[in-house]
Amino acid sequence: MCDDELAEVTVPQIWAGVDIGKEQHHCVVIDFEGARLLSRRVQNDETALLDLIRDVLDLSQDVLWAVDMNHGGAALLIGLLVSHGQPMAYITGLAVHRASGTYRGEGKTDAKDAFVIADQARMRRDLGLLRPGDEIAVDLRTLTTRRTDLVCDRTRQINRLRSQLLEIFPALERVLDLTNKGPVLLLTGYQTPAAIRRSGARRIETWLKNRKAHGAAALAKAAVDAAESQHTALPGEKLAATMLVRLAKGVKALDEEIAELDALIEARFREHPHAEVIRSLPGMGARLGAEFIAATGGD
Repeated sequence: MCDDELAEVTVPQIWAGVDIGKEQHHCVVIDFEGARLLSRRVQNDETALLDLIRDVLDLSQDVLWAVDMNHGGAALLIGLLVSHGQPMAYITGLAVHRASGTYRGEGKTDAKDAFVIADQARMRRDLGLLRPGDEIAVDLRTLTTRRTDLVCDRTRQINRLRSQLLEIFPALERVLDLTNKGPVLLLTGYQTPAAIRRSGARRIETWLKNRKAHGAAALAKAAVDAAESQHTALPGEKLAATMLVRLAKGVKALDEEIAELDALIEARFREHPHAEVIRSLPGMGARLGAEFIAATGGD
């Protein structure tokens, strides 16, 4: 936020700091000298928050609110403050933590953090005003958060796939890079040394090519070479092979959903008015740009 925008806001008479929680917030209101005028725990509920806003405005209509989160549990409070035309400042949780050590009193408590937030808003002139994320920014936050969850799920699924393969076919586990789509695709059709030897490199290569796998020839040869190095069928091989198919198909499904999300993210990102400016920055592609807009609220 630029200094000109901050200059447009008159110096408030009171400051309301809110320590954001999932189910409850704590609000502390201080005056120009830092004296506490109100300290209250409030449910993250519309009725309770509206009562809090009304009581704070009864103290003074000239108030600056300050919060330590700009999304998640803070969304309802921010939405209500916006609808009431109330200015807000955003102080990061890290900044609150660092500042808290300079204040006397009890250790970390919600009430102390709320006071620190209010007092920092009172003293500092470098805090940007918080504006609610525009519709595109909110959508991008939802999409990018979902993508992060799916990527984490994919990593866990690959680790389980690798562990299961290691139990029956360690030679193949060594040569397959399961972060790539081709090796995962291979495991949906071939899991055991005997099955791979029976099919041979040419048939496996054709099978992979028909499913548009990259590097089908090299992958098929690597699989056959691994199968030639192991002629022993280990206990539980049949059931383990079935589980490998399930796990590999699960990874494929996650890949497909991630690809769909990437397309949605890029399309929604391009609709944002700042998209071209952000993409002009070095290293900024559509996905990183979308995460940037999601984190900043689009401002």
